[in-house]
Amino acid sequence: MGENVRVRAVVALAQAMAAAHTPRESWRAAALGARDALSGSFAALSVWEREAGRLRVLVNEGERAPGEEEFPEDETYPVHQFPEITEFLHEQWAGGGEPDAWVETADGDRDPDTGSGKGGGSDRGDRRRRPSPAPFGVWGRVAALRRRGRGCCVVAPVVLHGRAWGELYVARAVGEPVFDRADADFATVLASVIAAGIVQTERLEEVRKLAFTDPLTGLANRRAVDIRLDEALEAHRDTGAVVSLAVCDVNGLKWVNDTLGHATGDRLLERFGCVLSRCGAMLPGTLAARLGGDEFCLLTVGPTADEVVRVADELCHRAAELEFGDGVACGIASTGDPIGEITSARRLFRLADAAQYRAKAARSAKPVVAGRDGEVIPLAETPQERGTGERRRFRGAAGRDGR
Repeated sequence: MGENVRVRAVVALAQAMAAAHTPRESWRAAALGARDALSGSFAALSVWEREAGRLRVLVNEGERAPGEEEFPEDETYPVHQFPEITEFLHEQWAGGGEPDAWVETADGDRDPDTGSGKGGGSDRGDRRRRPSPAPFGVWGRVAALRRRGRGCCVVAPVVLHGRAWGELYVARAVGEPVFDRADADFATVLASVIAAGIVQTERLEEVRKLAFTDPLTGLANRRAVDIRLDEALEAHRDTGAVVSLAVCDVNGLKWVNDTLGHATGDRLLERFGCVLSRCGAMLPGTLAARLGGDEFCLLTVGPTADEVVRVADELCHRAAELEFGDGVACGIASTGDPIGEITSARRLFRLADAAQYRAKAARSAKPVVAGRDGEVIPLAETPQERGTGERRRFRGAAGRDGR
C-alpha cells in the first residue's frame, strides 16, 4: 500500500471518529476504518477492564464468524490469555518504550518480517525486545484464528493517558497475504489515531452528561425530559403508544431547608431521587428526572395508564417513609386516559402539573390523575382560575429552587 493511500486512510479514520455522536458510533468507525486501512476482512476493538481482569470486545466489524455480534454484550476474554496487554505494556513503557503492534498467523508463526519466532518473543533488530508472552496467550490467538477461518491478524495496543486502554485487532481470511512489518507499524499508527478519537468521544460524553444530568441527584434534567417527551409524542402520533407523565413535588422542602439546613434539604432531594429511580425501574424504559428545585417527574412510553398509576401510588407510599420532608404531591397525565388530544408536550405538562397542584392542595397521599379525578382538566385549560395566571413555568433552568 502506497504512502499516500495510507495517509488518506488515516485521515478518513480520524474524520469518521470525529463525526461519531455516541461511543458505539465511535467504536464502529474505529474498527471499520482500521479494517479498510489494513485491507483486512475483519476488525475488532476491545477494552481492558482492569477490575475484572479481562478484555471485553466492544465491536466486531467485517466478515463475522458464527456467534460474533457487531456489539456483543458479553464477549470477554481473561486477560491472562493475552499477557502482552499486562506484562509487555507495563514493563516496556516503564523502561521508556512505546506500544508496538505484532502479527500472529493461524499456523502459530509470527510473520517473519516482524522479527519474531514461533510462539515466542520478539526481536525487532534495533527495536526494543518485548518479553515473550506465555504460550497460552499465543496459542489462544492461533486457535481463535483457525476456529474462525482467519489466516492472520495484527494486534495493536490502544493507549490512553499513558496507560493500556485495550487493543485493536485486524484479521485477514485464509489465503490472503500475511501482514508484514510495515502493516504492524501502520497498525500502531492507527491505534494512536483511534486513541485520540476515543479521548474526544469520552470528552463529548462527559459534556453530554453534564448537559442532560441533574448534578445533585444524578437523574435526568429538564432538558433531557423535553427531548424525550418530544420523541415520545411523535411515537404516540405515529403508533398510538401510550405516553404518561407523572410530576411530583417534594412536600416540606422549604421547612427542612429553613430549620435543618440546606445540606439536609439536599439529602432529602437525593433520597427521593433514589426512590423515584427505583420506582421508575418498575416500568420499562422510564425516564426519571429532576425538573428543578423540589419538582421531579417520571416519563413513560408504552406502559398503560393503570400501570403508571400503580407505580406512582407506590412512589407516594415510599416517599412518605423518608426521614425528612412530608411525602410528595403527585399528578399524572396519560394519553391512555380521557384527557383529550395531546398535540404538544406543553399540554401534557400542564395537565400533569394541574393534577399535581390538586394533589398538593388536597394534601393527597395518593396521585391525582388527569381525566379521572376532579377538576384537573379545567384547571389546566384555564390558568386564570388559579388566581395569578399560570401557577408557574415548570421549574427547570429558571424556575424557583424550592428553597
